[in-house]
Formats: sequence, structure tokens, C-alpha cells
Amino acid sequence: MAAKNQQVPRRAARPGGAAAANAGKKRRFNYPRSGMGPIRRWVPSWRAVLAAAVAGVAVLVGLFAAAYATTDVPDPGDFAQAQTTTVYYSDGETELGSFAEFDRESVALSTLPEYVGHAVVASEDRRFYENVGIDPVGIARAFWNNIRGGQTQGGSTLTQQYVERYYLGTTTSYSGKFREAILALKIDREESKDTILENYLNTIFYGRGSYGIERAAQNYFGKPAAELTLSEAALLAGVIPAPNAWDPRVDAEQAELRWNRVLDFMVRDGWITQDERDEQVFPETIEYSRSDTYAGPEGYLLDMVRSELVAAGELTDAELDTLGLRITTTIDQRSQDAAVAVVDSLPEDRPDNNRVALVSVDPSSGAIVSLYGGPDFVTQSRNAATQDVAQAGSTFKPFALVAALQNDVRLEDRYRSYTPMEIEGYDRPVNNYDTVNRGRIDLVEATAHSVNTVYAQLNVEVGPELTMQAAIDAGLPEDTPGLAPVPSNVLGPASPHPLDMAQAYATFAAQGVRHEPYIVAEVKDSDGEVIHTGGSEGQRVFDEDVMAEATYAMTSVIERGTGVRADDLGRPAAGKTGTSNDARSAWFAGYVPQLATVIAMYQVGEDGTEESLTPFGEYDNITGSTYPTTMWRDYMQVATEGMEPLEFPARPDLEPVEREPREEETEERAPAPRETRTEEPEPEPETVAVPGVVGQDEGSAVAALSAAGLGAQVVAQPSDQPAGTVISTDPGGGAAVAPGSTVTVVVSSGPAPEPQAPPTTEPEPEPEPTAEPTPAPSPSPNRGPGTGGGSNGGGANGGAANGGAPNGGADSGG
Repeated sequence: MAAKNQQVPRRAARPGGAAAANAGKKRRFNYPRSGMGPIRRWVPSWRAVLAAAVAGVAVLVGLFAAAYATTDVPDPGDFAQAQTTTVYYSDGETELGSFAEFDRESVALSTLPEYVGHAVVASEDRRFYENVGIDPVGIARAFWNNIRGGQTQGGSTLTQQYVERYYLGTTTSYSGKFREAILALKIDREESKDTILENYLNTIFYGRGSYGIERAAQNYFGKPAAELTLSEAALLAGVIPAPNAWDPRVDAEQAELRWNRVLDFMVRDGWITQDERDEQVFPETIEYSRSDTYAGPEGYLLDMVRSELVAAGELTDAELDTLGLRITTTIDQRSQDAAVAVVDSLPEDRPDNNRVALVSVDPSSGAIVSLYGGPDFVTQSRNAATQDVAQAGSTFKPFALVAALQNDVRLEDRYRSYTPMEIEGYDRPVNNYDTVNRGRIDLVEATAHSVNTVYAQLNVEVGPELTMQAAIDAGLPEDTPGLAPVPSNVLGPASPHPLDMAQAYATFAAQGVRHEPYIVAEVKDSDGEVIHTGGSEGQRVFDEDVMAEATYAMTSVIERGTGVRADDLGRPAAGKTGTSNDARSAWFAGYVPQLATVIAMYQVGEDGTEESLTPFGEYDNITGSTYPTTMWRDYMQVATEGMEPLEFPARPDLEPVEREPREEETEERAPAPRETRTEEPEPEPETVAVPGVVGQDEGSAVAALSAAGLGAQVVAQPSDQPAGTVISTDPGGGAAVAPGSTVTVVVSSGPAPEPQAPPTTEPEPEPEPTAEPTPAPSPSPNRGPGTGGGSNGGGANGGAANGGAPNGGADSGG
């Protein structure tokens, strides 16, 4: 009790003294809160929180009201005057082309069937007729979905989309979106819903270059918008978010999904009945041809520019057509003109279905210097360089060479070259196209003359999976048709895009550094600010010593091998010819240190598949060593003009590699060979085959003989063949002679003045049937150099692509 009595006076005394003085003074802002514990004193009271919230809302309302009052609706004509995007050559000054200003024709909403507008409303803004221009529910739903990590959504209403496209242009910043919302509210108050919907339908982008429902109806269905069916209207409404990607001619499956979605939403919202929905059939669209903006060979380049930028995700198709951009490409005008010229200069009897692709790449960056994808993008929109494929033939052999060099094989290693030869992993003998047995030769000689039997042995020894990996490392996609780890892959049954092969050979030219090809160097907006820069860092994929050795071997192709027609470039060059199975394609891929260029020729049958190349012009059959090589030479002479002639890196000093002797090196000590192996005929002495040069001009014939290690003695003789044409040789084509022998080449001097009195200087006629002045004979299946324009041709019989057996034998040519 005493303790309790003592507490009372203390409580009674609290109003007095200093405590009473403090309590008598009320603070205007009680924070930290007095009389509370050490934690609660720092927690605001509910009154303070409520007051702050009310004040915050008042500020926001005030700001919003001020923004609303001071924001004027801009002139809608601003969008109608959208700027055209211009595309330039690499100099940044010469115009390559332009992306057309929007194609639009406005129509009144009253002229359209009601379901046209209803389809768009159901798909894009189901609460369009109830909202006030913005949709808080839609914004909240999109915000919640985005913060949860779902697919990014926007909360824009149909009115906001209309405002963005008709008044503001594309907006992505928060301030831009805020202004867009203010304008949407104003527009919704000032214009009727029908007016907003009409303007939206007349400005939205539908793909196929179409702005507005009228042009979309014309470009998709060939009819005015007033005649659209319900099904057609649903398709157009469905593709609005991504029109070029969801065009039925591009992605039919996605287009139909979107079409079904629109119809289902129209049933949900009461615009159509379920019975009407069930009656609908997915509509057929017409073939779309781009405007003359894409006409000619340049159209392929413009299409590549557009695709590259859209794929990068930085610009949309609509923005490319309306933002007034300046796009500088990597295309050199002089080189591009040369590419077009070498194709246009092919003989007039070239078949209509003969196709040519040319790609030239800067090895130091991956920049596409020139590209020929076809004669006219408008009439033939498939790009021969980036979309078509063709069997690689012997242009694939360098990948096996690189794989071998990476695994301690040396260029000096020697292999037997007789033909036909049974080789492990092949289900029939491998043949050399020219049927020549050169004895035991090293890899330089085998590369120069594209010797199939040597490379088939090499591929089995090194491993076809390593050859395949070398091709992928150089630049061929893993999903290249026909690319497989089988022994015959060295003979080129794989069918790459020419652009992929150009990337691979550019990797060789860059001495093992791979760059991704690109065509857009730079993009500037209408204010001159750079908004995109092309190109990427290179990646080293091959050792420099390996590349120096591989390049040295490929220089022999041009100096004295199957690519000798390119030997007058006036600077060091390396490359490889290639002719595929049944001559379905012919290639030349080559490079100098500063430029890599690939040319492919193939023929498309009526069913769209490759067919054997039909001979034309001066050649009896088309191989990689004919037109592809001469076109490469003619193009490179122009493209390299002004470039400093550079030497390739010197060959490295490599230590000899100790290895077990190969089977053929100890064959004489082994028991009798397996029954499945064809014994090599022993040359007594070693011989070379006389190239078949009948029908060629004198210069080409002498060059072919020189490449085979033979001399030439030219004799003129009157005939009904054009002057300068080879009409016979002695010995004849295919005859085996000793290396260094001289071959008599009989060249036509034109018709004799008096045919009945032969000139006394005419040499004694040879008993060879080929000495008769008759037209050049048709080539035999194993016809050698000369008739095909070089020492190789033919293809990979039994290759993995185009019906061949993966492990079959082969006659792949140079």
C-alpha cells in the first residue's frame, strides 16, 4: 500500500514544471511523434498518411489538368507528309533506292460493311465504344502482365494508336506516352467514335506497303474495301500488330491463328453470331508484287536492307517507310555495277532458267561489297544469293584440307591418285573427273587439279566429322541441306547459300577470322543522329599457320590448275572451282587479301528443283572452270582496281610430323590386297593425259596444255570453223603422254580462198578422226579438260544431297 501511495503524487505532479511547459506548446508538425516508443515515434500517423495521399493526388490532378489545358491537337496533315527513307551506296551520297512513302487512299466509314470496323474493334480495343480514349483496365492488365514477366503487352486503346500514327508518330518514352494519353482524351471528346474509327482504318499499316483499309483490300484481295467479305475483314484485322510477319504468304499458320482469334472475339462481343462464324472459310490472298522501287537487280539489295534492320529489332517496316531515314549501305557502286555487267555479258543463248548468284565480301569486316541476286526483284523476287541453294561440289574440298592441316597433316604428304579407286566408307569406286592417274602426289597438286581420289582418302583419314566442323566454323550454317559427317561430304553434296559460301571463303581470306556478313553500314534519323551501326567483332576460328598453308594450296588452283583462267588478275589470288553431281551447279570461290568473291551458277527445273546445266555459248558443258571462273576474273579486275596488290602471308616453317606409314606406302610388303580394292595400274613411265581442247580458242587451249605440264606447237589450217578455233590436236585429247611433251594444236584459219586447192603449207593430215574440220563433238561422260573449259567438271555422284547416297562414290569436278 505504501508503494501505491507513493505513485499518486508523481502522477499529479506531471502537469507542473518543465513537462507541463512542453505539453502546453502544440507542435504544428508532430514528427517524430512525441510520447511514442523508439520505433512508433517514427511511423507517421494515419492522418499524416491520408493528408500526404490527398495532397499527392491533388498535385497529380493539377498537373494533369494543366497538361490537358495546354496541349493542343496538332494538324493531322503532319502525318500525311511523312518523309521518304533514302538508301545510299557506301559513299553515303549516291542513291541506291528509297522506301516508298506510304501507299494510302482514304475511304468513308459509311461506304464499308459494318463488320470491317467491328472486326478491328474486337481485335484491337473491345471497350472502344465505352472508354474515354484511354482504358485504365487495359493499362493495368498490361502493367501487371509485364511486371510478372509475361510477353510484353501495351495498354494502348484504338484511339491512342490512332493518335500516335495520325498526330505524333511512334512514341516510346514515358513523356511521349503521357502526351499520347492527353491527346487521346481530347480527341475522344472532340470527335465521334465513328470519326476516330474511320481515321484509324485509313491510317493503320496493314503490310504489303498498304496504309489504310482501301489499299490493303487492293493489295491482299484485288478488290475495293467496300467489297470485303467478313472473312477477309477478319484476316486484315488480325495482321495489324505484325503485318509483314503475319502475311499469309509469309506465315500462313500464324495468319490463320489470328483470323480465328478475330472471329472468336467478334462472337464474344456480339458483333456476329456463332452460326455466321461457323460459315467462314479462311480467305485466299493474291500474289503481291512490290512497286517499281524494287525493280531491277538493286531491288534485292533494298529488300536485304529492310530485312536486316527489321530483324535487328530497332526499326519496324512502317518506320522505314515514313521516318525519313538516311541509310548508308556497304555496297560499292563500281563493284555492284561490275557484278551486274558480268552476268549481263553472258552469251545470248543462255537458258532462261539458268541462274547466277554473285557475292563479294570484305574479309576484314564482313561487309557485303556487292551482291547479284537476280535480274529483277519485282518479277523474280527469290534472291539467288541468300535464299537459293546449290550443291557445293569441289569448293567443299578446302574444308577437308583445313581440317587435315589442323591435325598435323602436311601439304607435302603424298597420296595415290589412280582412278577408279575403292575407298573405305564409299559404296562404289571414287573417280577422278579427268580419269587421270598422276601417281603419288602431294596435297598441293591434288588441290590444283581437284583430284577426287586423293581428297576422298584424306577425308577418311582425318574424319568427315572434322571436315564438316571446319565448314561450320568457316561460316556454313549447321542446317545446310546435305551437310552431314559422312565420307562423301568432301566431294560437296551439301547445298549452301552462295552468301554462306562467300562468308566461308572470306574467313580464309581473313586468315582464320570469321565475320558475320552485313549490308547496312549506318542509319541516321531525320535529325542526322546515328541510330544504327552495322557490323560486329570478328571471331578467330582457324590458326594463322593453317590458313597460310591452305591459301598456298589454293593459289595453285589459279596459277596452274582448274582455275587457270583467272590467272591474269595481276595480283596474288587463291580459290577453288567446283562442279556438282550431274553438273547441277558450277562454282568459283576465290579471294585476294582484301576481297572474297563467290559465283554460283545453277539451273532450275519446271518443278523448282535443280537440274543439270544446259551447255551454252562456247562450252560443250558447264563446269566451275568455265563461266564461273571467267566471270570471277572479269569482276575482280574491276572490283580490285585501285587496291594495293598484297601478298598472302608466307608459309610457316612447320616441323615434320612422325607418323605410321600409310597402307599404300607399305603395300609391296603386304599380302595380296583385299578383293574389294582395285589394284593401281603402274605407270611405265608416269604419264599425263592430253587435255581435250577441241572447240576452244587458241589462247585457252595453250593455257590448258600448259596447266597440264605440256608444250604446244600451233599450226594453222583452213576450215569452216571460226578463225582461231582449235579443230584437232596430235596426240588427241585423253591420250597419255610423258610430262613435258609437245602437243601439235591445229587451229582454224577460216575458210580457204579456194577450197578445191588446199594450201601447199597444210601439214600432212593425221589419221585421227578429230583432225577433220567438223564441229566440236559432244562430250563423253568422262571428257577431260578443254571440253568443260578446264581440267575438272562433273559432280558428286552419290552425294548426300539431291538423291545421292550419303556414302556413295563420286565424280566431283573442279
